[in-house]
Amino acid sequence: MHLIAPSVLAADFTCLQKDFDMVNRSMADWFHVDVMDGRFVPNISFGMPVVAAMKRMAEKPLDVHLMIEEPDRYLEAFRKAGADVLTVHYEACPHLHRTIAHIKETGAKAGVSLNPHTHVSLLEDVLEDLDLILVMSVNPGFGGQKFIYQTLPKIRKLKQMLQERNAHALIEVDGGVGLQNAEKILQAGADVLVAGSAIFKSDDPEETIRRMKEIGTAKMV
Repeated sequence: MHLIAPSVLAADFTCLQKDFDMVNRSMADWFHVDVMDGRFVPNISFGMPVVAAMKRMAEKPLDVHLMIEEPDRYLEAFRKAGADVLTVHYEACPHLHRTIAHIKETGAKAGVSLNPHTHVSLLEDVLEDLDLILVMSVNPGFGGQKFIYQTLPKIRKLKQMLQERNAHALIEVDGGVGLQNAEKILQAGADVLVAGSAIFKSDDPEETIRRMKEIGTAKMV
């Protein structure tokens, strides 16, 4: 069954404990944490102290997405803060294989993210080393954007590559994901759905998570 990772960037920071409690008791699987540095992407979000505070509230793994330049400088610090999965951007890593190895040395799961314009074939030489591949379905840096539908064939191509190489990385999709397109994304081959506004801005976030989690299950029984 696919995984659901609510993106805490869309949570209410005036009552973060309440939103974390909701996700903890929901059918969600991970917390998705977007770290932005104001350089690789325009916005600035969380640093290590905030991630450490989130870890104390979370009863589920922290899926930490580093939208930052020079991520190698901070891998150990974010792992120590509580990251269970550390995802870096292909576009920010001139020595990607070394960065992946560094992540694994910290004890975290290793992920690589691709911006919308970055072709999946560029990951061919590291597929077997990865635990997660994050396909961005919006341009990173801002929440609440619309899903880029050209992402669907990209997911299908990536799924094909993984199957041909007998590699087992999970395909995660982030950006504009919601109930209106989740089934198409899963049909294309995604394993993990990241959703922020679609969950936290809904009238009933816990029910939205349940509905996203159960999409497609009837067909698989």
